Amino acid sequence: MKKISKYKIDKSIILPLILFAIISIFTLYGTGSIIDNDLGNLPLKQTIWYICGFALAYLVMTVGNTFIYRIVWFLYGLGIISLIGLFFFGTSINDATCWYQIKGVGTIQPSEFMKIILIITNATLIAKFNENFPNPTVREEFFFLIKVMLVVLIPSILTFLQPDTGIVLIYLLITLVMLFVSGIRYRWFAIVFGLFAILIAFILIIYFISQDLFVNIFGTSFFLRIDRLLDWSNQSGYQLENSLSAIGSAGLFGHGPMTNPIYFPEAQTDFIFAAFASHFGFIGCILLLSLIAFFDIRLITLALKTNSLTNKYILAGVVGMLIYQQVQNIGMTFGLMPITGITLPFISYGGSSLLSYMLAMGIVFNISNENIRYTNKSGI
Repeated sequence: MKKISKYKIDKSIILPLILFAIISIFTLYGTGSIIDNDLGNLPLKQTIWYICGFALAYLVMTVGNTFIYRIVWFLYGLGIISLIGLFFFGTSINDATCWYQIKGVGTIQPSEFMKIILIITNATLIAKFNENFPNPTVREEFFFLIKVMLVVLIPSILTFLQPDTGIVLIYLLITLVMLFVSGIRYRWFAIVFGLFAILIAFILIIYFISQDLFVNIFGTSFFLRIDRLLDWSNQSGYQLENSLSAIGSAGLFGHGPMTNPIYFPEAQTDFIFAAFASHFGFIGCILLLSLIAFFDIRLITLALKTNSLTNKYILAGVVGMLIYQQVQNIGMTFGLMPITGITLPFISYGGSSLLSYMLAMGIVFNISNENIRYTNKSGI
């Protein structure tokens, strides 16, 4: 039997990551003329973040998933402490206190890492429940869901208060995806969506009846978030209008990799897909979307092949997180989704977000390597 290397890398996962890195750095370089000079050399910074990210993924592979699963509650506690610390030591940017300012490094956003910690925590909880209760009663499922809700609610409240609604939505979505994959009774999802619909209706009724009352109850920050959402529904807003103009004017092949005829804010993060589309046009967008789809499908295939429940649920959470962010980020540049400040994974600039994704990829590489060992097959 051929011996499989401990650190064998699945080529169908690593190659798209390398291509994402090239696309990200090249797009950032091309958008230099519409990015604030105070941000510094973003292509160089992104290159450094990618190097650190691959190093982090290798470190995770060296440590191993078993050790990470064993200390998951320590990681969860560390994540909660980092979110609480923002209220005392955080740096405020654009009326949000989501970052720690570290001299010589830049800003670090704890909520980005909390996404991955929450995926691991949920996965271990769900796997343990399914192992202990192979045929759970309604009562057993109810108390299990209460436990999961508390685990998710604590970081959600802390992140919402920063405020960062976009990350909170990711917390909730990855939890729903993982619970759906776990096989619990579907009636719970109907109850959750019903309660959520009632809550949304209550909030909107107060908003339209009296905006002053809304501000008194929920605060100015939440009012502005609702107002921004309604701007999207009306297809209005400076960012959206310029994004649509940049994409629409690009044609089949784009304006060129260094040409930016239309300015729009946050071209390096929230609207990097619009920048890419402006440079490379319809053909370039199709190629990028195909690469993203291939990567997602590969992760889904890996989830279907793995025998470990914990690994399966982690992959479900990672895939749910990535697909939601991809759809949300790309959709908002076309006006199909509300503008929430959610970045495009592996493409948008950002140290914390990129490091968190590469942390997840280190876990994915370990799962892939474990699957290769079981099947005695080399990576694709």
